[in-house]
Amino acid sequence: MELLKLATEWAKDEVFSTRFFILFSILFLIASIGFWQLGKTDLARAYIIPTFVAGILLITIGFGLYFTNKSRINQFEKAFNSDAPAFLQSEIERSESTLKEYTVVFKVIPSLIIIAALLILFINTPIWRAISITTIAMLIVILLVDGTAHSRIKAYHKELKLIDETRSA
Repeated sequence: MELLKLATEWAKDEVFSTRFFILFSILFLIASIGFWQLGKTDLARAYIIPTFVAGILLITIGFGLYFTNKSRINQFEKAFNSDAPAFLQSEIERSESTLKEYTVVFKVIPSLIIIAALLILFINTPIWRAISITTIAMLIVILLVDGTAHSRIKAYHKELKLIDETRSA
């Protein structure tokens, strides 16, 4: 039962975490509307579409992860009740796979931030400046939320391994 509680708490924490994607997406969409309504300069007007696109991307990520993790909570109980050892192994494998994906994420996103920063330096048009700055802001949001999710899944994986070791012993 400890395993089910651990898995369920992890999934609930993930559901809570994905709400931050949704919150930031709303902020980006509000910013887009603000630039559309109040923007007087070329640079301010250039932010309308990039902030809108960033808001849509973040809301898509947020709702996708929210519904995935929300449904996972119910699946955990069914999988645990049908075959607890198989559930443990599948969660260990899934968490290992997710940890490997985060390794890629933490290399790719900083690289994209560097590219966007270089665009700011070398291309001095309002639209490219707005795209670059908005991209950097969106990627920082992703890094912040994924950084906490990475820590959470790392701890979850460690706990799963401990449960596996105690069951094997």
